[in-house]
Amino acid sequence: MSVHISAAAGEIAPKVLLAGDPLRAKFIAENFLSEAKLVSSVRNMLYFTGSYQGKQVTVGGSGMGCASIGIYSYELYQDYGVDAIMRIGTCGAYTEELQLFDLINVSSSASESTYAKYAWGIEGDLIHVPGKLYHHIAETAVQEGIELKGSSIHCSDIFYRATPGVPEIAQKYCCPAVEMETFALFSNAQFLKKDVACLLTVSDIIPTKQLMSAEQREKALEKMILLALKSV
Repeated sequence: MSVHISAAAGEIAPKVLLAGDPLRAKFIAENFLSEAKLVSSVRNMLYFTGSYQGKQVTVGGSGMGCASIGIYSYELYQDYGVDAIMRIGTCGAYTEELQLFDLINVSSSASESTYAKYAWGIEGDLIHVPGKLYHHIAETAVQEGIELKGSSIHCSDIFYRATPGVPEIAQKYCCPAVEMETFALFSNAQFLKKDVACLLTVSDIIPTKQLMSAEQREKALEKMILLALKSV
């Protein structure tokens, strides 16, 4: 048991999928895992442990933003001995070269966030994905015939902005899309020497204002979910 997760020792699997929305975690558990068991519901941040193709896996919620995923991923790694965490989420595209439902395997995270610096003394505004899971996702995608884009991502603490356009840091590192969690997740994994990855589905095209519905964000991400489960 940790401060924010009430699962007992042994109830969290060594491999964890983290969705921002706990209801997406519930959907995955109910539709893709065998013998899924609810192991934590503190603050309605749901965690389920079950099996996929005979392998134990936990799926749970991380909430939105670096602060939230920073807490949950740290406690999973440190208090539950988790080996690998894969974030499965959505992102907004800065460019029309990306389309709704495109999949991105995140190679590095660029951010204005001070999380890494003040939490772990990690300097700089770019963190490359540590560990081997990123490469395993790419290999699994080839085996499954799934089109996958490897890319840096802009991780921002800001969802609404007064000034439109692509932020300077996203231009600096050629980030085609933006989300809100990878920088903290990758920095925790780097400091704790754990495996990590982030698999994203494009949910918004910012220049054209195309976007998924709330129901699609929760349930219509089967390709990403299956790739994540097969990869871990």
